[in-house]
Amino acid sequence: MKKMYKSLIAALLGLVLVLSTMPAIQAEEGVPDVSPWATEILNEGEKYGIFSTDLYYEGFRSEISIEKLNELLALTEDKIASLQLAENKNFKPASYKENTTRGDIINRLYNIVAQYDLPVGDDAVAYMKERNILKGSGKGLHLDKKATAQDAVVLAVRVIKDTFHLADQGSKGVAWVVEDEDTQVYLLGSIHLGIPDLYPFNQKLLNAFEESDALLVEANILDLEALDYYAEKAMYTDGTTLKDAVSAETYSKVEKVAEAYELPMEQLVLQKPWMLSSALSSLSMDDYFGISPEEMSMHGIDMYFLLDAMVKGKPIRELEGTRTQVDWFDEISPEGQEEMLVDTLDAILEPAGESENEMMQEWFESWKKGDFEPFAESLQGMDGDTSEFNTMLFGERDANMAEKISTLLEDEEGTFFVVVGAGHFTVDKNIRYHLEQDGYTVEPFYQ
Repeated sequence: MKKMYKSLIAALLGLVLVLSTMPAIQAEEGVPDVSPWATEILNEGEKYGIFSTDLYYEGFRSEISIEKLNELLALTEDKIASLQLAENKNFKPASYKENTTRGDIINRLYNIVAQYDLPVGDDAVAYMKERNILKGSGKGLHLDKKATAQDAVVLAVRVIKDTFHLADQGSKGVAWVVEDEDTQVYLLGSIHLGIPDLYPFNQKLLNAFEESDALLVEANILDLEALDYYAEKAMYTDGTTLKDAVSAETYSKVEKVAEAYELPMEQLVLQKPWMLSSALSSLSMDDYFGISPEEMSMHGIDMYFLLDAMVKGKPIRELEGTRTQVDWFDEISPEGQEEMLVDTLDAILEPAGESENEMMQEWFESWKKGDFEPFAESLQGMDGDTSEFNTMLFGERDANMAEKISTLLEDEEGTFFVVVGAGHFTVDKNIRYHLEQDGYTVEPFYQ
């Protein structure tokens, strides 16, 4: 079990894995055909699982085909059906012609929502205007105009987000709040990897973020300058390869994993053991949640708030920093790095059935409900583990981050939103513990 915990807790609850996220960001190619006004709502909608971002590069601002529209609306209907709302017994569907005009799309989206017991009235256009879903221009609503793919996606995303809020649903997250006379700090425990089922978030949580003056994270993994530093530290550049750094037995396991997942050995051997361990740690998740490990990185809670802050122009501060986290990995002894790698390889080559993925699913469900107990229970599996990796993961880091939050409360005025791995709020002597030792009262966000 400890082998499983070491890789999974780092990936989901401990360190922000720049190792899995940064390559995914770096791999983006081409220029997306997106209107600036739509960026914020599309960033939200990307997490819902109702459209592929490949659309951005396929005539996104051109007329949507009926096939793509039908697919989008079907996935939208599935997303709203997941709320399991009571039926509207008096539902009378709005008529539509199944074409690609804005008016037809609005009627079809209305029919998806109005079949449930929600206060949406009996006029599709009036409901969508009132809820700020349908927005026109100075020349009107353009209901007879053919919709672009961008138009259709934006309308679908707004309908989903609004419906979740009307139903008072959406992921709550594991969250707390601490304050003094002139400063309020929201504390959100993150899962560094995610799935579409986590989205959208509860309105109260989003409101707290909106009113905050700055976002604080462990590391800003959108800092592109850190990519060069990451590459410099994570890769061999002096002619050494992985084969020189690990035992023949460990190297053989790497070859087996590479063969099983069709990974190029010529690239893997250039990675240091700590980097390779972290990069491979999510392989066992492949396909279980219906999305790739790279997509799970982009669905992480940290990534959501970082992207949203960047789009909104909200200041982003680091409690630790990408370079600092990379340095921690690089400073682990050769023996400790190989131990990390072996634990990851064994978890991939000798999986414990579906228990690992089932545990992750439990974490996701608990995060949606706002229940932090399962995270605390999972971390008990690391009790007594004195490995270099475990020592780095928690402990002193929690004390240091708590000290920075205390300084924030003492020296600054305003509202701040902190997002760090959920483990840092649930392990023994965690951030909440240190803040309380400093005399602050840490209250649950949802009372």
